[in-house]
Amino acid sequence: MLDVKNVFKTFNPGTVNEKTALRGVSLTLADGDFVTVIGGNGAGKSTLLNAVAGTWPVDSGSISIGGIDVTRLSEHKRAKYIGRVFQDPMMGTAATMQIEENLALAARRGKGRTLRPGITRSERERYQELLKILDLGLEDRLTSKVGLLSGGQRQALTLLMATLQKPRLLLLDEHTAALDPKTAAKVLDATERIVNKDRLTTLMITHNMKDAIVHGNRLIMMYEGNVALDISGEAKKKLTVEQLLAKFGQATGSDEADDKLLLG
Repeated sequence: MLDVKNVFKTFNPGTVNEKTALRGVSLTLADGDFVTVIGGNGAGKSTLLNAVAGTWPVDSGSISIGGIDVTRLSEHKRAKYIGRVFQDPMMGTAATMQIEENLALAARRGKGRTLRPGITRSERERYQELLKILDLGLEDRLTSKVGLLSGGQRQALTLLMATLQKPRLLLLDEHTAALDPKTAAKVLDATERIVNKDRLTTLMITHNMKDAIVHGNRLIMMYEGNVALDISGEAKKKLTVEQLLAKFGQATGSDEADDKLLLG
């Protein structure tokens, strides 16, 4: 479902601020893979996600989604294949619109507009059932303005909107990093349920090593712009944080692990 081949990306080339963020990254995700991505600051995690999303063009290499080469497609053209949730809870919703209106916008993404009533009764019933998955009580607040919701509620709603049309690829860019631990756990549980229900191919960046181990069927760790570790199946299920750090050291020949990675 995702095929990244030998991708390079350098920012500010030829200047004193030159930074090579991706160094020939290759990564393949099968249909239904839920891959967690972890690594220290500057490892290339967000650059990889932005390269896949088309936010930044790559210098060389190729990216395919569902067998379609999207390497030269602009961000808005490849958006029809992708659902994305950002770190900032305010980025994925329209604050001045109601919950049901936000969901209706997501449901109509890429479709033609008509003069029919905005939201039908059957649509409201569907939205209520979908909101129950989040376990945040939002199914009884369809007409509430999104701007009145907490950050965790908004992020959970964004997740639901991003997956409403079952994208070929779901990108989660540290989508619980701005939330308190209790709310983050709820959003992660909702993520697991939604991804498993629809077998969504998912790439999730996290700084929390425990979350990276617990969630998904595969874990990759990045280091200096490349994939240093790729663990899946039973090997991933049996991992501990201490073992993961040890494997990182063996794979990179380094005992570097920045504070954010360790504290997470």
